[in-house]
Amino acid sequence: MFDSELVEAIGAVAEEHNLDRAALLAVTEVESGGRVLAMVEGRAEPLIRFEGHYFYRLLPRLKRNRALAAGLAHPVAGRVGNTRSQTGRWKLLDKASAIDRPAALASTSWGVGQVMGDHWRWLGFASIDAFVEQARGGVAGQVRIMARFIVKAGLTERLEDLDWAGFARAYNGPGYRANRYDDKLARAYLRHGGRMLFANRHAPALLRLGSHGMQVEQLQRDLRMLGYPLIADGDFGRATQAALMGFQKDMSLSCDGVYGPRTMEAMARRLPPAAGAA
Repeated sequence: MFDSELVEAIGAVAEEHNLDRAALLAVTEVESGGRVLAMVEGRAEPLIRFEGHYFYRLLPRLKRNRALAAGLAHPVAGRVGNTRSQTGRWKLLDKASAIDRPAALASTSWGVGQVMGDHWRWLGFASIDAFVEQARGGVAGQVRIMARFIVKAGLTERLEDLDWAGFARAYNGPGYRANRYDDKLARAYLRHGGRMLFANRHAPALLRLGSHGMQVEQLQRDLRMLGYPLIADGDFGRATQAALMGFQKDMSLSCDGVYGPRTMEAMARRLPPAAGAA
């Protein structure tokens, strides 16, 4: 979980951009996996990911041939691999920068919001160097870039409506369901003190005995994470009802075996932050 200083910094950026504080905290947590900086050769740096297909597209022909020969560019996304180590990724960026520094910086996603450097003009920066300087200016700088992206992309209303699926689809692409970005965002939002909006058409339905589907499967995974043994099969049967009632009893809630607003909020506040940085 973020410390109080970081929470205040993110809250200040939310206020600057007229965004819901809890919503921006939730997006920051899920996008970053709770990890906001990496130590690279003694320096605190933003987390990055180099994209070889961007580099291929942004380079002129002669430099592109050099990058292809060095294994730094490819027309197909994902063909230029990134190490799990941020030190390794920064070394990869240094190699690409030796061929064409502006193109290399623009071919990299930066910071907690994983915003591509190639968006620098669209986001209103004077240059790619100004964009990177902001990204390397601490966590607040990274969050400002992400907030700019959210506003520029017209995603503010998605956050205001708590339309997590709509936001995740626009921000992360159509594959967001595979990583359950919308569920992670909803839970993180509640953990950070967000308001309940269960009348909203985008809010999860009540889950009870006989329910089935992806929401049930996620509930089962969450219960298992909290220490209530279950098989995540997507079917809300007696075992799931018993586990949920056990959680409700432990939380001094009404033991009705229904996954409703109070139970969802209690569970969201006890689940650990999203894990797995880029």
